[in-house]
Amino acid sequence: MKKRAPINSNLLKAMEVFVAVAETGKMTAAAQLLGMTQSAASQHIASLERAYEAVLFDRSVRPTRLTQVGTLLHRHAARILNVVGDLETEMRHQGPHPIGVLRLGILASIATTLTPPLVTLARKGFGVQDVTLHAGQSGDHENLLRTRTADLAITSNPFYDMDGLERYPVLQESFLLVVPEKYRGPTDRLEAVQAKLPLIRFGDSTSVGRQITQHLRRIRAKPQQVIQADRSSMVTACVAHGMGFTLLTPSLLIDGFVEQMPLRVLPLPVPGFSRTITVVARENELADFPLHVANLSRTTLVEQIDRQMGAVGLGALNLLGKDSWP
Repeated sequence: MKKRAPINSNLLKAMEVFVAVAETGKMTAAAQLLGMTQSAASQHIASLERAYEAVLFDRSVRPTRLTQVGTLLHRHAARILNVVGDLETEMRHQGPHPIGVLRLGILASIATTLTPPLVTLARKGFGVQDVTLHAGQSGDHENLLRTRTADLAITSNPFYDMDGLERYPVLQESFLLVVPEKYRGPTDRLEAVQAKLPLIRFGDSTSVGRQITQHLRRIRAKPQQVIQADRSSMVTACVAHGMGFTLLTPSLLIDGFVEQMPLRVLPLPVPGFSRTITVVARENELADFPLHVANLSRTTLVEQIDRQMGAVGLGALNLLGKDSWP
C-alpha cells in the first residue's frame, strides 16, 4: 500500500473558510456564513498561507481578490469539499434505511406547527433514526444548505442561484392587514390606518421585512412611524397590545392565533403581494422524501390556517401543485 502523507485535521476546515472568503469577497461575510468569528476565519486563512507558503488573496483591493495561486487553490479546494460532502451524505445514508440521519431547516414561523408531523413522517414513514431540526429564517437556511449542514429546508426562498438543489412548492400566500382586535378606526384605506397606528413589521435584515419595504415603496405608502422586529411572534404581540398594525401572511400569523392573541385580520385595501413557501432539498439525495414533505406541509398548514383564521386566511392561499402531486 502506498504510503500517504499525514493529513492535517484542520486543513478541510481551512479550505472551507478559504472557499467562503473567495466566493463572498469578505472575511466578515464568510465568517457569518460559517458561524464563526472573523478572527477565527482569519486564523484559518493565515494557517493555509503558511502551509503552502503562498499569498492567496490580494488584500490591497476591495472586495478581496484571489491571487494567481489563490485561484488555483480555489479550483482544487472547491472540488475537494464537494467530494467530501458527497462522501458524508452517502455514508449517512448507508445501512438498513435509505435515510439514516436527516437534518431539516424550517421557517421559525411554522416550525411549531410542522415539527410533530414531519418527525412522524421521517421516523415512521421513512425509517429515519436521527432527526435534527433548525428553526430560522431563509437567510439561515441558505447558510445551512451552502455549508451542507442541512439536507432539506422548508423556506420562503427557492435559492435559484444555488446549483444542485431540487424544489417543491408548498403554497403561495398573500399578505393581509392585521390590526388590534379592539381597533375601531377605518380599514378601507391603508393611509387611514397609518394615520391612526404605527406600522409594526419585520426588520430590513429579514427577507420578509425587505419585501414589505419594497412593496410599500412601490405603492408609495409612507408610514410615519415604524417599529421593527425579527420574529413574527414579536410583531403580533405588539399588534395585540394595541401598539400598531402590521402586514403578514397567514403562516406568519399562526403562532399568534394559537396563543389567542387579540388580532383582527383583513384583506389588504391596496394592491396585494405574496410570498411562496418551498421545500428545497439536495438533488437526488433523499429519493421522494422531499415531495412527501411538501405535501404534508401543505396539508398541515392549510388545516391550521383554516382552524385559526377561517375564510380570510384560506382566501389568501394559492395551493401550488396540489392538482398534480399525490
